Amino acid sequence: MEVIELNKLNQLLQEYFVSIGLSQLLINYALAAIWSLISLFVAWLSYRISTKYVVKLIEKLIFKTKSNYDDLLIERNVFKRLVNIIPALVLYAMLPYIFDAFAESQFLIYLRKIISSTIVFIILWSFSALLAVVNDIYNTFPYAKDQPIRGLIQILQIAASFISVIVIVSILFDINVSKIMTGLGATAAVLLLVFKDTILGFVASIQLSANKMVSAGDWITMPTYKTDGTVLDISLNTVKVQNWDKTITTIPTYKMVEDSFINWKGMENSDGRRIKRSVNIDMKTVKFCSADMINRFKKIRLLKDYIARKEAELVKHNQQKEGESLPESLANGRRLTNIGVFRVYLEEYIKEHPMINEKMTFMVRQLQSTERGQPIEIYAFSKDQEWINYEAIQSDIFDHVLAVVNEFDLKIYQLPSGFDFNPNA
Repeated sequence: MEVIELNKLNQLLQEYFVSIGLSQLLINYALAAIWSLISLFVAWLSYRISTKYVVKLIEKLIFKTKSNYDDLLIERNVFKRLVNIIPALVLYAMLPYIFDAFAESQFLIYLRKIISSTIVFIILWSFSALLAVVNDIYNTFPYAKDQPIRGLIQILQIAASFISVIVIVSILFDINVSKIMTGLGATAAVLLLVFKDTILGFVASIQLSANKMVSAGDWITMPTYKTDGTVLDISLNTVKVQNWDKTITTIPTYKMVEDSFINWKGMENSDGRRIKRSVNIDMKTVKFCSADMINRFKKIRLLKDYIARKEAELVKHNQQKEGESLPESLANGRRLTNIGVFRVYLEEYIKEHPMINEKMTFMVRQLQSTERGQPIEIYAFSKDQEWINYEAIQSDIFDHVLAVVNEFDLKIYQLPSGFDFNPNA
């Protein structure tokens, strides 16, 4: 019915122009101009009505629903993008009336191709927004952090863009799609080189996701790229990491599989963060405990029970082996050493510390002696994993260690400075 009405209108216009004495050529151009203006007006009007009323109505209906997922369609402008197809379809439908008097002119053919290509582009544009909505919905689930699909979404977007380009080329140049695909087969090697990083990134993103190697929010360290910070985003081609100095490092996704990196997620999910630090004792200050030293140690609350128990044990052993409780020669029998008592004191101190997790491994041990002294290492786990708090706990412990070491007649070893050679300097 509408087509008939438009044909009648076209006929009436022709009759009017004939009646006023216009030539056929001028009539043809006049009709083309009038239909062009009508087409543009109708296209504009349809766009305005669609955006102002139809889209607004859809948005109101969506906001009334209980689900929040459909709200993402509005946030990603899916409907606002898709509505652009309406004026394009109107213009395409009106082209025969604009060029009715010119038959199948070359200009009409070009316009049809351009509008058809525009429609394909609008569909691609809307589909990309829809894929973004799918990604947003997926990210609302708890397992999305460990298994992101952004890489897969990007692959689908690239595939959709690739297909759209092929369709647009076939429309613009009147080439069969199958012939284009055949031609692309010959250039596959070139495409592999061009999209090498994308292909490698796609494979790597699948491996990272499947093996749960890294996810957004993880703290990673990658010495190769001088990276130490939190993962912000994992995409098809890159992994963005914000370092602790707030700089951003961008790492190719496939490098996360090729090179090694440290993911601190295990530590953050555990019950403690490891403290593993040592102090070097000057070996010249290591000695057997004298009676005076033992009496002093008995006054230390953390050592009182240990000294009493150890003294009884040593007296019993020495009487059995040496025939006397305290042999005259220091080389005979068993005796307490200041470094051994110091090590026990540190064990008791760590055990009693309120911020050390007793359920996890903790010990104080001697490491291999070096030219820099005898290392005494504290190995324990703090209850608080947060970096600032962890460093404060660790510093508090070693502040005490450095201050208390003199109570055991021990000294911390350090390399001599100019003051050691010339105290008056």
